[in-house]
Amino acid sequence: MTPDSVLDILSAKAGIFGEFRDLQNIVRPTAPETRRALLAACGLPAATDTEARETLAALEAEEASRIVQEEIVLASDRASDIPLPEGAEWELVLETGDRLSGGRSTGHVTLPPLPPGLHDFHLKLGACAQSALLIAAPAALPALGDRGLGRIWGVTGTIYGLRSNRNCGVGDFADLGVMGAALAPGGAAFYGINPVHALGWSEKEIVSPYSPTHRGFLNPWHIAPDKMGELLRFCPSVAALLVEANAAFDRLRKAERVDYAVHRAFLAPLLESTYEAFLLEAPDFLLSDFDGFRREEGAALEDFALFETLSEQHGSDWRLWPAELRQKEAVAVMEDLQARMGFHVWLQWLADLQLHSAQKSASDAGMHLGLYLDLAVGSRLGGAESWCERGSLAENVSIGAPPDYLSPAGQNWNLAAYAPGKLAGNRYAALRGLLRRNMRHSGLLRIDHVLGLKRSFWVPSDGSPGGYISQPFRTLAAIVAIEAKRSDTIVVGEDLGLVPDQFRDELRDLGFYGYSVLQYEKTDGVLHDPADLRKRSLACFATHDTPTLRGYFEGADIDWWERLGWITPEEKPAKQQERESEAAGLLANAPSGYRSARDADGFRDAMHATLSQSPAELVAVQLDDILGEREAQNLPSTVSEHPNWVRRHRVPVEELSKLPQLEGLSAIMRQGARGQHKAGSKVDVPPDMPGYQNVD
Repeated sequence: MTPDSVLDILSAKAGIFGEFRDLQNIVRPTAPETRRALLAACGLPAATDTEARETLAALEAEEASRIVQEEIVLASDRASDIPLPEGAEWELVLETGDRLSGGRSTGHVTLPPLPPGLHDFHLKLGACAQSALLIAAPAALPALGDRGLGRIWGVTGTIYGLRSNRNCGVGDFADLGVMGAALAPGGAAFYGINPVHALGWSEKEIVSPYSPTHRGFLNPWHIAPDKMGELLRFCPSVAALLVEANAAFDRLRKAERVDYAVHRAFLAPLLESTYEAFLLEAPDFLLSDFDGFRREEGAALEDFALFETLSEQHGSDWRLWPAELRQKEAVAVMEDLQARMGFHVWLQWLADLQLHSAQKSASDAGMHLGLYLDLAVGSRLGGAESWCERGSLAENVSIGAPPDYLSPAGQNWNLAAYAPGKLAGNRYAALRGLLRRNMRHSGLLRIDHVLGLKRSFWVPSDGSPGGYISQPFRTLAAIVAIEAKRSDTIVVGEDLGLVPDQFRDELRDLGFYGYSVLQYEKTDGVLHDPADLRKRSLACFATHDTPTLRGYFEGADIDWWERLGWITPEEKPAKQQERESEAAGLLANAPSGYRSARDADGFRDAMHATLSQSPAELVAVQLDDILGEREAQNLPSTVSEHPNWVRRHRVPVEELSKLPQLEGLSAIMRQGARGQHKAGSKVDVPPDMPGYQNVD
């Protein structure tokens, strides 16, 4: 066997692509040095030909010793027939610890319907023994029809940018509940926000919600200090602290943009003092609730709290910590650490309570789904998630994107990746935990870059070119389905851009809702007819990364391209003309009463009417578009050049329900028969679809 063939075979076993096609349809072979780096990231040594040969031999020996494959995905709602060598002894242990009586195979085993979960299938055949993982999952993820809902709509915005008459300069969890109450009467079924993952207590620079320290825990900077319920009622010291802080609250909430540094400098000592008062004054039932939360969250929460505590002493990037602290198993948790860990556990308890309250407020107000949360692609390198779950982590690589015409060198997102084999070896605990925590307070969850469930582009830290690696898609999708079923959460897979053939169909068949952004719905520069939007999708005009409706119509993003030097002044007129032509094409496909729009407000209403009457079951409208904002929340490929993640919404949440724009939007949605009828009614799709006639 030649060295190249050994590396080829080993790479194939690990799921590493031998080549891939980029956006320009250019075939890019995966370099040998990339393969070796990606294999090492998966815990498969292959730095030399000898090492690669030894690793391959070990894998082949392990495969030869198996009685069945290591993982078997099956439906949880029906009996399953599993081929098994004749004479093999078997026993099944459910995730709960309950045992199903085993037996001896006659060539196959018929199992009864199993509850959703990960179960152990213990096997013995002669001298061989094996434990396989049975992953029993619902055949499909929850759907709108399961809730008796047809075509619905909602609003997307931010949490950090919410303005209110009581918050302290950054939108908080209490504001989310008010948003639900403001939007629900007009028919909105959800309010969607960017991720609320933990950014890190000691992190001073990061403000992007898509660069969290840990995706499984909440951002305590969104805690509303004046909305602590029974804590305020039973702890007089806390009430006194808030009276003292009221003047500072007033100054902070008047700022036009979010000042994270000032906000954190104010909120941190207030929360710390509140925690001290809690320990001294809280009644037994509150202390019991806190202790129960801590026990329920278990080791994962303790690990996170330990990281946050150590980060206060050594910085937010564990890769720069003393060597003896880089492995959590080696850290001696002494009394001083344990005491401070309690504070970080308390922050998560409080954040969890307030997010739960926000979801309940939205539901009580009549929102069918309530909060629509967002799961980021990954956590940042050196953050809490990669330290806490290092045993499942791909070492010395980052998630990124391959070269394309926008980024000839490719992109390195500086986000940690999970190695398929390592994640499986830990029973997918890291993934299940973060899914469970994100889903338990959301009626709808968006998985950013859902293609990551099927394949990931890894960029080695040694400077080698990046390459693709396969992910166990059916297994990961099954785990998403298990957790979604338990929490009754509808899942949207962000499937924009270049994805493999049939991938969107695979997602649909498993129950995922796709993601359709109207301004991106085109082939070779030609816009699609909105009547062809996918039924099982969430459709919107824009995202936080794209121009708003006004910005699109007026070319605000093109102005930024010129300002940043991405296009020359000479190129700008052609770009503007291209945009005008595209906007005209969008209007031509709008409902008949909206096609003559001549200004940004008219264009906005036309696009909302187009979305309303489209086949998409879910429609999202940006709060920025309701308020007529021109600037996007984020301009990709910029950090400080554009005011990313700092713009506050102009109207306080308490006043949103009075906005005539919101009333007009509700009328447009009713005109499209959206959100007014139960699933299965005759008007689930407007009777004049797909031609959009006679709707004005």
